[in-house]
Amino acid sequence: MKLIRFGAPGQEKPGVILPGNRKVDVSEVVDDYNERFFASNDSVNEINDWLKTNTHDLPIIKDSVRLGAPLQRPSKIVCIGLNYANHAKESGMSIPEEPIIFFKATSAICGPYDDLVLPRGGDKTDWEVELAVIIGKEAKYVREETAMDHVFGYCLHNDYSERAFQLEQGGQWVKGKSCDTFAPLGPFITTKEEIPDPHQLPLWLKLNNETLQDSNTSDLIFSIPYLVSYLSQFMTLLPGDIISTGTPEGVGLGFDPPRYLKAGDVVELGIEGLGTAKQKVVKAV
Repeated sequence: MKLIRFGAPGQEKPGVILPGNRKVDVSEVVDDYNERFFASNDSVNEINDWLKTNTHDLPIIKDSVRLGAPLQRPSKIVCIGLNYANHAKESGMSIPEEPIIFFKATSAICGPYDDLVLPRGGDKTDWEVELAVIIGKEAKYVREETAMDHVFGYCLHNDYSERAFQLEQGGQWVKGKSCDTFAPLGPFITTKEEIPDPHQLPLWLKLNNETLQDSNTSDLIFSIPYLVSYLSQFMTLLPGDIISTGTPEGVGLGFDPPRYLKAGDVVELGIEGLGTAKQKVVKAV
């Protein structure tokens, strides 16, 4: 199943995408895609039952309606740094022996086609296409062998980074990762049953139609089961929480000289099975 949220910012409703790219409003049966929804074993079945019952009278969502992030703001976004072997090489850093962990503020979440707003005081905003994992079942001290039981599904994430804040002003990475609009998600969440192997997914990113990132999740250093298990030793992962699994080579920081975003640029990205997204870069008001 593919889950979407639609409507004006702050007023999004839950929906699904059916075969033929039909978008259907399911707010009659689901309040929102939130912690309660992801925690329930029956949530997806309830939607499917409702769809079957209302086959001839489904409330269709027009293609012109804005898509928001495909889940309500979760408790946390946990990001993994340097988790692609070739990205570690281009960054001039050794492959980590354990996952590098940082947080991204959930206030950075926005829709997949919303504008990217350059932050005030920053001049080195970078792009990072990433596979995001959505937790479905609370994870606390879980074993790697059973970790996938705690995964609900996956979505596309652009982990934007202001490198000046992240790398040049001391402290932790979070302040360079958490500016408003720095976490566009979606267009949809795909349930894990529709992605047979999340470690074999092509992913790519273009800047102004030029392909800059073109890789595959097979280059991940730490697998998804390992990450879920590892993180659960240090924190409880709640239903709806996001693990952003890292980005491949081709980020702006890795070029010589580095390349960063400017107003008017257009960023497009995608992952096989998880759709595509597009953001126009604008200045802060």
